[in-house]
Amino acid sequence: IVTLIRLETCKMHCYEDLVNFLSCGIILMGFWHLVHHKKTQASYGRHMGVCRPGKTIPAKLAWFLQEMPAFLIPLFLMLTSDKPFSMGKNLLLGTFCIHYFHRTFIYSLLTRGTPFPLCVMMAGGFTCSLNGFLQGHYLLHCAHFDDEWSLDFLLGLLLFYVGMVVNIHSDYILRNLRKPGEAIYMIPTGGLFKYVSGANYLGEIVEWFGYALATWSLPALAFAVFSLCFIGPRAYYHHRFYQEKFKDYPKLRKALIPFIF
Repeated sequence: IVTLIRLETCKMHCYEDLVNFLSCGIILMGFWHLVHHKKTQASYGRHMGVCRPGKTIPAKLAWFLQEMPAFLIPLFLMLTSDKPFSMGKNLLLGTFCIHYFHRTFIYSLLTRGTPFPLCVMMAGGFTCSLNGFLQGHYLLHCAHFDDEWSLDFLLGLLLFYVGMVVNIHSDYILRNLRKPGEAIYMIPTGGLFKYVSGANYLGEIVEWFGYALATWSLPALAFAVFSLCFIGPRAYYHHRFYQEKFKDYPKLRKALIPFIF
C-alpha cells in the first residue's frame, strides 16, 4: 500500500490496469469470504467462540486502527492531487471519507464490543488501506463526470446517506441495549430492527450500493459486492443466533431484507 501511495504522488495519472486488477481482486476477496465463512463467521463480536481468538486487542483500539487507513489515504491523495478541482469528484470522495471519519473517530470510541483477534484487525486494516487507495485514485485520476449531475449521481448519493443514517441509528440502538460492563444479549427493537435482525448491516450495504450508483464505477461496485459478501452472511448468522437464544424472538422478522430474507 505504501508503494502504491508513493507511485500515486510521483506520477499523477490514471493507472487503469491497476484499478481493474485491484477491483477484481476485491470482488474475489468477497466471494472467497462468502465461501470460506459459509458455516462460521469471522471471529469477533458474538462469534468469538467460533475459533481460537489468539492474541487480542481492545475493541475501541482495533476499530480505530482498522478503519483509519480508509479515511487517511483518500484524504491524503485528495490534498496532494494536482488535478483541477471537480465538484463531483470531491463530493464523492468526501462522501467516502465521511463514512470512515465516523467509523474511525466516533464509532470506534463509542463501541462496547469485545476484544478483537489481532489477525482479524490486521486483515480489516489491509482491506481498508487497499480500498481507500483504490477509491481515491480512481475518483481523482480516472473518473470523468459531466458538468451536469445525472439522476444516477443524485439518487446514488441519496441512497448512501439514507443507508448511513440507518447504519448509525441501528448501531445506536445496539449500543444502548445494555449498560456498560454487561455481557448479556438482548433483542434489539426500534428502527429497522422491527423488520430485520441486521438493520445496521442493511444500512451499510445500502450505503455502498448507493455509492456505486453515484460513481457508476467498477471500483465502487467491487466494494459494494465485497460488503454484501462480508456482512450479508453475518446478518444471517446474527438472525440465527437470536432465534436460537430467544424463544420469543419475533417470527416475522427477517435476517437482512425486510419481508424477504
